[in-house]
Amino acid sequence: MSSTKRAGRLTGMGLGVAAASLTIAGVLASVAPGAVAAPQAPAKATVPAKVAASAAPAYTVPKRTLGYGMSGSDVKALQVRLGALKYYAGSADGTFGVDTLEAVWAFQEVQGLLVSGKVGLWTGKALQNPKAYKSRYPHGGSLRVEVNLSTRVLVLYSGGKVALISHISSGGGYAFDCGNYGCAYAITPTGNYHTTGYIPGWVQVPLGEMYNPVFFIGTEFAIHGEPTSGPTGGGVPVNPVSHGCVRIPMDIAAFFHTMVKTTGTPVYVYR
Repeated sequence: MSSTKRAGRLTGMGLGVAAASLTIAGVLASVAPGAVAAPQAPAKATVPAKVAASAAPAYTVPKRTLGYGMSGSDVKALQVRLGALKYYAGSADGTFGVDTLEAVWAFQEVQGLLVSGKVGLWTGKALQNPKAYKSRYPHGGSLRVEVNLSTRVLVLYSGGKVALISHISSGGGYAFDCGNYGCAYAITPTGNYHTTGYIPGWVQVPLGEMYNPVFFIGTEFAIHGEPTSGPTGGGVPVNPVSHGCVRIPMDIAAFFHTMVKTTGTPVYVYR
């Protein structure tokens, strides 16, 4: 039995080896020297200016229900508001694209609303008076990452304050790669971890591709970007469907690694 198959069977026996872990060690061993980013990061997280807006502007509930594919000044106002609340990192271009959709999902998830991706009366009112995300580990480090598998969001704290809130897709809980020795299971393990490394760009694995993965359990589980097909033509799925890693939107994956120390940043994963 190959090492890959053995690892898959261990997952089936509940030993916590995710599908992604079956290949990442090999990827790390095979990349060209210097391809793996040095285990260093700025002493203070570098927050993109669009994410670091200091104050949330007043917001007016839109007169129409906003959704994917729409455009206009009301969409731009939505993007500005979501950006100020740390949910949106893109430009306020007035176009309701995938990045805006994923930011709306994250906002609705934190607010306990129906995760529809549409902004009507109830989401609009919540944007006027939003609930703050309640940290599970308020003393877990001024720079830390909290991944809430139940709410389906990742929250990054920098300087003890929320710097970013992102929608995620985590382990879907399904069985796969079944054989004589059992199955592997798509589970994102809960626990207290630290970032362990980073690989820039695309990383090809048998189960697909990962973009800018930041690992938080050895070289097995990562926070990474991964485009998917679907009605919106891309983006992280609204539901948990990964093999165990934590997927984040591509626009956020482009800079997430600059906001954390690529080794040593606390990562708390919980339900």
